[in-house]
Amino acid sequence: MTSRLTGPPGEQDQEAMAILRAHGYHVPDIQSLAHDQQAFAVRVPARRRTIAPGIRLQTTSVDLGGGCFTNAFTLRADLDLVRADVVSTAGGFHLRDHVGADAAPAAVSGSFSFISDDPTYQPAEPCFDFCCRAGEIVSLPTAAKPAFLVHRGQPVIDTLNATGTLTLQGHPHRWIGSKSPRPGGGRQPAVFTVFGAANCQVRYSDHPRTGFVRHVHPSANITPLGPTVIDYLVSWRPGDGHRVTSVHPGGGADLFASNFILRAERTRAPRLKHGARVEISEVAGLDVRHMECGISLGPSVADAAAGRTAAYDNCLGTSPFRDTRSARTLIGLHGQELVFQVLDGAPLSDTFRGVTPLETAEICTAGGLDPHSMYHLDGGGSSKIAYLEEGTARVLGSMHYLRWPTIPEEPFRWQGLGGRVLRSGFTVKPSRLEGER
Repeated sequence: MTSRLTGPPGEQDQEAMAILRAHGYHVPDIQSLAHDQQAFAVRVPARRRTIAPGIRLQTTSVDLGGGCFTNAFTLRADLDLVRADVVSTAGGFHLRDHVGADAAPAAVSGSFSFISDDPTYQPAEPCFDFCCRAGEIVSLPTAAKPAFLVHRGQPVIDTLNATGTLTLQGHPHRWIGSKSPRPGGGRQPAVFTVFGAANCQVRYSDHPRTGFVRHVHPSANITPLGPTVIDYLVSWRPGDGHRVTSVHPGGGADLFASNFILRAERTRAPRLKHGARVEISEVAGLDVRHMECGISLGPSVADAAAGRTAAYDNCLGTSPFRDTRSARTLIGLHGQELVFQVLDGAPLSDTFRGVTPLETAEICTAGGLDPHSMYHLDGGGSSKIAYLEEGTARVLGSMHYLRWPTIPEEPFRWQGLGGRVLRSGFTVKPSRLEGER
């Protein structure tokens, strides 16, 4: 299933407007969506449907006052009948492409990853902090954050501390995230400090057509300099695991050049050369051999509403948890039910911009969802649910999404069906496929 329009470039706007009209959006001109998205302020009817056994979808419109509203899309998965997995890739994918593939009748956009408008400078591993991909730990956390993971076959959402152990040259060593408080009480500090893409600083510059561009300055995107430290860049390759791919005495290592960076004091660091194997054995007290997949999450809805978001900083650019309305994507685990919710909005509209963190908490409470047990996934233009209905992949959320021009002559392109290129997402599928026992 393609996520792109199929017509030649000169006909893509007409094709896009025909699709939008079929979805109930009366857009006069695709290029006008770059400054006016009020056409997407359409209330959805209240509806409940069963997507597949154990997977239910509810749509409803929620009033916010003053003529403003959001559309809430809630996907509920009964974990006695279905399983949920994190899918992630450094190369990226469109959410709709995961629906129907490998018997997944539903999928939801994932957690925070690196986003910039400079295609020439991207991290080797764009998922921020902890990421477990198909049983392999590809990124270590720099700070304690909530995380979703499947551990010993069971989904778990809990705070994952940025601590653990790894093995080098047959010897175990401790590590700690670079944004974590140093151990106190007389305890020896960890031998290694972990840096990664989550240590970057996304900046904004003005742009005449798009309003702004997000980018990172390579010269400043390095580990702190220090005469007594040494940095080991560690890269992961499928089938080969983690290996040291560069050594930087004194720091100054590029944060994007590897999956993560291990820093140590030279007097305590083992002597590692290019190609040395790194074996991660434990993250936050959990044996990685029993991890199937996982990813760091955003703050709980309650913490975001209260402003407790210190672990989420410049790597996200402008904070998504400030007191402004934006589309939101949420995840929560309640016993054997996994809940996803998209609170939709188009930023360039007057009455349909999304919700604030406080409004998010109020909507959760009104819907019987504990704000302390619901967590943020990546919102804004990433917010999307895809599902299979009568053999067709359908989507909800972020229907306004545009691909920005990369050269002055290029027009904006509507990509509401495909949405933003994601680095992570969630698939929901039957626990047992047909024919399995």
